[in-house]
Amino acid sequence: MIRLRPYKPCDAQKIASWCRNEQAFLFWGGLRFGSFPVSAETINQKYLDNNGDCAEEDNFYPMTAFDESGAVGHFIMRYLNGDNKILRFGWIIVDASKRGKKYGQKMLSLGLKYAFEILKVDKVTIGVIEHNIPAYKCYLSTGFRKSEDLEDSFETINGEQWKIVELEITKEEFFRINTLLHSGE
Repeated sequence: MIRLRPYKPCDAQKIASWCRNEQAFLFWGGLRFGSFPVSAETINQKYLDNNGDCAEEDNFYPMTAFDESGAVGHFIMRYLNGDNKILRFGWIIVDASKRGKKYGQKMLSLGLKYAFEILKVDKVTIGVIEHNIPAYKCYLSTGFRKSEDLEDSFETINGEQWKIVELEITKEEFFRINTLLHSGE
């Protein structure tokens, strides 16, 4: 059974190990952390250093998914543009040995439940690199859909233009999907 808890500095070593190659690092959003390979110290500095751009007061929530074996996934949540009704998920990664087993979907579903029930947001957004097909499928299977409000963007990564597709899910959509999923139990 997967559960969520706030990120701890001891999680950084595992997260760094999940970026096992440059593509996994780039798909995770690693350029925001510098160059490959990423170190646990770099992750902790980015997340916990009060001088860093992530350690904003009450706006940045790194989370770790875990099961009986330990940490299995990670993502962050942050408010967009000071609006506490819209939350952005990012830096999503799952232990490579757990991929393809719905860990990402379960982790994000728990994150959405937290966002809508605890943080009381109205909408959650997420960006995905267009050619990161496993992540794209995971987000869609969790209930995200193409955003009506946010335009896709492009980022230059290693000299290439990578399209970032914007997805979103509203509180109403999330609860409707979960009601349908659990009505057959």
